[in-house]
Amino acid sequence: MKAAQLIANTPTKVAFVSTNSITQGEQVGVLWNLLFNHYNIKIHFAHRTFKWSNEARGNAAVHVVIIGFANYDTNNKRIFEYEDIKSEPHEIKAKNINGYLVDAKDIFIERRSNPIQSFAPNMNYGSEPREGGFLLLSESEKEDIISKEPQIEKFIKRFVSSNDFINNNYRYCLWLVDADPSEIKNSTFIKERLENVRIFRSQSLQKSANASQYTPALFTSIRQPKSNYLLIPIVSSENRKYIPIGYLDPNNIASNASFTLENATLYHFGIITSLMHMVWIKAICGRLESRLRYSNTIVYNNFPWPENPTEKQIKAIEEAAQKVLDTRLEYPNSTLADLYDPLTMPSALVKAHNELDKAVDLAYRPQPFTSETNRMVYLFDLYEKYTADLFTKEKPKRKK
Repeated sequence: MKAAQLIANTPTKVAFVSTNSITQGEQVGVLWNLLFNHYNIKIHFAHRTFKWSNEARGNAAVHVVIIGFANYDTNNKRIFEYEDIKSEPHEIKAKNINGYLVDAKDIFIERRSNPIQSFAPNMNYGSEPREGGFLLLSESEKEDIISKEPQIEKFIKRFVSSNDFINNNYRYCLWLVDADPSEIKNSTFIKERLENVRIFRSQSLQKSANASQYTPALFTSIRQPKSNYLLIPIVSSENRKYIPIGYLDPNNIASNASFTLENATLYHFGIITSLMHMVWIKAICGRLESRLRYSNTIVYNNFPWPENPTEKQIKAIEEAAQKVLDTRLEYPNSTLADLYDPLTMPSALVKAHNELDKAVDLAYRPQPFTSETNRMVYLFDLYEKYTADLFTKEKPKRKK
């Protein structure tokens, strides 16, 4: 920001090395919107994300970008693209370089409460316990208490976070939404746990947790789907080509460390599991360290779905999506972490995803996409088309 002020009305060019966070997530709308529109900054060249090691103890490495800019335009814009964060760059000529370091118009993706296309189902966070761990149980704790109080087994449900889902870990929770007070009263174990929850929440400085001390049997936020749903991990390794997502039944309680998509069809699953969606995720989402951090408001709600897919195209996506799910079942002893590790991903699953990607691509356009950047430019154009009326309409002025 200071550099933009200093070079105003001068022929000076500036270049910075920065962590790549300034070209991801909400930071783009906050920083580059101001630089472009207030300071008339134009990006002249950019190195997209690569790994930069320094000589500090431990050889610390960070993911960085290099951005060169001035407050005047140039016809010689260049983007340096990396096949992966450790490779050598190759140069691409660009007409315009936006805040996401893509050759596309200056678009700023901001939080949105609903999907830009009305047919897309709403994506929500899972449920949040905020109870000091007293409503949660390990597998051994679950088995122990069921042996002592078998009547409470119906209140013990699997509790699933992103990490649990990907690594097939099993944790459990006391899910007492429909519990009769007499059933709670007759369980020494449940009563002890709820008393600890009440004490924890009564001492909490968080207003929502403190207010929930009077309902210790319930999670502070209950957003559990009532029917089958897709679970979407919030945090996932950047090394995976695809974020592992999948279906769960409502007896699996999704934690607030995951997103849910209730009543999701195979078409929805196919699109969200596709390379097109992954390209959008990598460009738009924020990061936790270097890991992908999914967002419903930034990533999902702004995602441009295929415009007018035919029934034939939808069916092709559904069939390919089912093939992905069926192929996973062929490896019952492997976790999703195993199946989607670049080193151990089975060739049959790679093939199933490739077929799904082809079906999804054809729903967008008949011409093949040549690169991830090519996909991103197309998605930006589609996003601009879908949201054009939102940018051109002015908010009505209040009458005095």
